[in-house]
Formats: sequence, structure tokens, C-alpha cells
Amino acid sequence: MTPFPWPDLLIIAGLILINGVFAMSELAIVSAKPARLRAKADKGSSAAQTALDLAAHPGKFLSTVQIGITLVGIIAGAYSGASLGGPVGERLQAMFGLDQATAAQAGFVLVIVLTTYFSLVIGELVPKQLALRAAVPIALLMAKPMRLLARIAAPIVWVLDTSSGAIVRLFGVRPGGQSSVTAEELHMLFTEATHTGVLEEEQSAILTGVVRLAERTVREVMTPRTDIDWIDANADESEISRTIAESPHSLLPVADGSPDKVLGVVKVREVLAAQVQGKPVDLAALMKKAEVVPDQLDAMDALRVLQQAEIALAMVHDEYGHLDGIVTPVDLLTAIVGQFVSDQDQGDVPEVIERADGSLLVSGALPADALADRLGLDYGESREFATVAGYVLAVIKKLPVEGESFTDQGWHFEVLDMDGRKIDKLMVSKAE
Repeated sequence: MTPFPWPDLLIIAGLILINGVFAMSELAIVSAKPARLRAKADKGSSAAQTALDLAAHPGKFLSTVQIGITLVGIIAGAYSGASLGGPVGERLQAMFGLDQATAAQAGFVLVIVLTTYFSLVIGELVPKQLALRAAVPIALLMAKPMRLLARIAAPIVWVLDTSSGAIVRLFGVRPGGQSSVTAEELHMLFTEATHTGVLEEEQSAILTGVVRLAERTVREVMTPRTDIDWIDANADESEISRTIAESPHSLLPVADGSPDKVLGVVKVREVLAAQVQGKPVDLAALMKKAEVVPDQLDAMDALRVLQQAEIALAMVHDEYGHLDGIVTPVDLLTAIVGQFVSDQDQGDVPEVIERADGSLLVSGALPADALADRLGLDYGESREFATVAGYVLAVIKKLPVEGESFTDQGWHFEVLDMDGRKIDKLMVSKAE
């Protein structure tokens, strides 16, 4: 019986470890937090600066690592089958009494299976788990060796890039273009990162909210006109005090007779300061000009307007110049992270109540995105509504009456309560 080739086994183990080093270095450098690396670089760490450079220009670095991983995997598989297949087959023949041909094939297959298993576990999964848990230290340790390897492999990377570009051009596709990433793909990335432990659930929810905010218009996040608290420009001291006492807001519009004629905005604390000092409240002197934004303005652009405005409140007008509502930084923050309990009155009814039979009692004012997340609805790209009430109107194409119902995307919707012309409550259940 041929002596077992232990040196060959050590060579294969070394190749698997090299594969693990490549995988660990790649993930560590890409996932290391730039802020921590930059802080170390500012303190004079050349390794941190190298890691930042590699992460900032990942193309050639990742190509080099992928080439290394691919070559090591091919070599390890081929070498293990050629050097260990025969000796392992001989031992299987002696142990189980197999014929020589069957034993040789079984030995080759067993060696390949075991090599693949250890390559995945030791050469991929374990190193990547280590990289996620200690990204910065590993990035600092491996940054300079990886940069050196990238420089050595640069000619090979150039040849491969040129060859792949030429092949792509044969199909009439222009190489080098980067495909756009959709919001759905970003949501999937956040979900995957949460499952792997890169992001916590709260972080993923906030990032999802930011991406969603970037796709929404200011009309979808504003406080509607019907919910605005305002002070009449001709109100006396008692009326001003009563309005402030009944409103939870720190900024209040001042209007001449109705919200359609907003003259400006006052800070509640300045009004209260004047009252505490015993001075008469001069609304005209305390008012500040509010910015006016169109209702179809992107929510992120509205945020920039509020950042540069004299007062953090903007009036939202439609294309005809009518007031639709107001938007504040709190509205935008709420659109990202959800409703704050402190902003709700104790008597407020939750916007979604799940009943014992699994059906949902839904407020018409519930954001449409919240309902879509809960039920898995797809509104399409041409939607023009922001709330569940708007969704109902978009589906049935008319003002409903109490008891009216419809079915959409596997769900049954029934209008339970109307507040005048406003859809107040709906019942949502699985469609039969």
C-alpha cells in the first residue's frame, strides 16, 4: 500500500488557509467603518490609510482578490484529487473490500467532497464571520499585503478586464457601465445585512425609511390642512392663550381669518415669554416668514429648504396656489422612523388595530406605505396618494359611502365610517 502523502495534505490545507485569508481580507476592508479607519489614519496609521484607499477604489482590489480565490480553489481541488485520490482509494479498498476501479473512483470523489467542505467552512464562512466581528483590526493587518498583491497582479487584472470587455463588445454592450440600483434592491440588501448581523434591525429600519423618504413627495409627509393648528391674526390675548394651550406644537401659523391666508409663523415660546413678562402679544412683530414649497417637491429637497429657512416650517401649496398643508423637520423624521408616542394624545385611537379574527381596523389617515408594508401591497410607480384614504379613492374612483367595499391584491376592504367627506375607518381582511 502506498504511504499516505502527508506533505500533499499539508499543501492542500495551506491552500485552503490562503483562500480564507483572501476572503477575510476582502470582507474586512470593504465592511470596515470608514470613520474608524479615518480616525486611525489621522493619528498616523499608514495601514489605515491604505485600507481607506483600497475601499475607495475597490475595483482592481476586488478583482485581484477574486482572481486569487478562484485560482486557489481550482488548484486545491485539482491537486487534492490528483495527489490524495489514489492513496485514499487504496485504503477504502482495504477497509471495505471494494474492487480497484470502484475504490479509486470512490477515493477521488471523497477527497473532492472533503476538500470542497473544508474550503467552504475554513476558506470562506469562518473567515468572513471573523471579518464581520473584527473588521477594523483585520483591515489594518491585511491592507498592505493586499495592496502589494494588487500591484503584482495588476497586469493579470488588466489582461482579464480587456478580454472580458472585448467579449462583451461582441454582444453589442458597452463595457464599463454601472447598472443602477433600485430601491427594492436596497431594501433587499438591508434585509440581508440584518440577517447576517452587519446591521441591527433598528438600523435597517432607519435606512429603509431614508430610502423611502427620497422617493416620496412632500405631499406624502406633510401635515394636511385640516389638521393644522393656527392663530387668528386678530385674536385677543385669551384666544391666543387658548390656542396655545390646546396645541402641542412649538410653531404656529398666523392667518387672517382662515388657513388659506397665512401671514407668517410665530414661535410659541416667544409668545409665552411676552406673556410672562407682562407685555402685550404683538403677533405682527413676532411673526417670521414661512417658506412656500410645491406639493410635488421631493421630500429630501424640502428638507434642504427647511435647513436654510429662517424658521423650520414650510407651507405646502398645490399647483393652483391653494394651501395643502405644512411640513416641518418632525414630519420628515416621522416619515423615516415612524410616529412618536409623545406626539399622540392619550385619547387617540391607534391607526391599525388587529382583531381576534385576524382582520384589521385601519384609519384612513394611515400612511399608504405603512399599509403596503403590512399587507404586501404594490401600488405601482404611478401612484398619487399618500394615505390609505387616498388609496381607496384611487381604487374605487369616487367618494364612497359607509358599507361600500372592494377587493384588491387578495385583500377585502370595507369602508366602516365616513367623517363627512373624509374616509375615517376601514376594515381589512383576507379575501376569500
